[in-house]
Amino acid sequence: MLTFLRRRTLTSLPPLLAVVLGVFVLARLTGDPAALYLPENATAQAREQFSAAHGFDQPIWSQLIDYLAQVVRLDFGTSLRTGEPAAVMALRAFPATLQLAVVTMLLACAVATAVGCWAALRPNGLADRISSLMSMTAASVPDFWLAILGIWVFSIMLGLLPTSGVDAGGLSWVLPIAVLMLRPAGVLTQVVRGAMIAALGSPYVKVARSKGAGEGRVVARHALKNAAPPALTVAGDLAVGLINGAVVVESIFGWPGIGKLMIDSILQRDFAVLQAAVAVTAISIFVLNIGIDLGYALLDSRVRQKVGAAA
Repeated sequence: MLTFLRRRTLTSLPPLLAVVLGVFVLARLTGDPAALYLPENATAQAREQFSAAHGFDQPIWSQLIDYLAQVVRLDFGTSLRTGEPAAVMALRAFPATLQLAVVTMLLACAVATAVGCWAALRPNGLADRISSLMSMTAASVPDFWLAILGIWVFSIMLGLLPTSGVDAGGLSWVLPIAVLMLRPAGVLTQVVRGAMIAALGSPYVKVARSKGAGEGRVVARHALKNAAPPALTVAGDLAVGLINGAVVVESIFGWPGIGKLMIDSILQRDFAVLQAAVAVTAISIFVLNIGIDLGYALLDSRVRQKVGAAA
């Protein structure tokens, strides 16, 4: 298993490096920070002094070398706007995104498991058709449209939920979670349904039923366990997409997470904070992917045997 972890880590480093380099280049395409942080009537000398103070007067390759040297030391520089260390700002915002993603995925998995198992008990029945229609609709609707619609209906028209922020306590979680949960719940429902239909038709389930096992025991102890690996794989991919997709939703709802921090940094041309936020997000996705691989190996004995053979 340690060999597997080492190999998985090494294969993930090139994409991580590509993200670090990519955000460095793309950040500088947003424009000159001096035009944003200095008055419109600032002199050319003042602009030159600003650029020199922050290293923007150096050639791009020189800035890149300095940036990579800092990244190796886990130093992403300081914010142009606040003067705080960029890494501190990114790490302070990341828990809010992580909390939102974890709660959303747990609820999505619970809903998808219940609805998918219910639909699989009678394939092509009324329950199956209704759940399939609802899940496919949920998986197809854009998050930003749902967010705007949710604010309009539940915040503006009905006045039940806050439009943004976290000051309303538990009510502040309702709309962001509901919007983010629909897509993964819809996709997972279809995956669980298909895997459960295959599992319920397998020989070992027929043997369990012939021995007098109840339907609940058959579903929970036999079919669901074998349907879990493919659902876990898809859930992992959805969790990665959820962290990335939270950028838009966090900005709409004013959620103080790393997604909103990225958008604010782009608008403010705060290169250091943007680079730190993207790096923290990329590392979290890297760790999540390794965790998914390990979870898949624990659930599927065939994967464990393959990992053991490769080691």
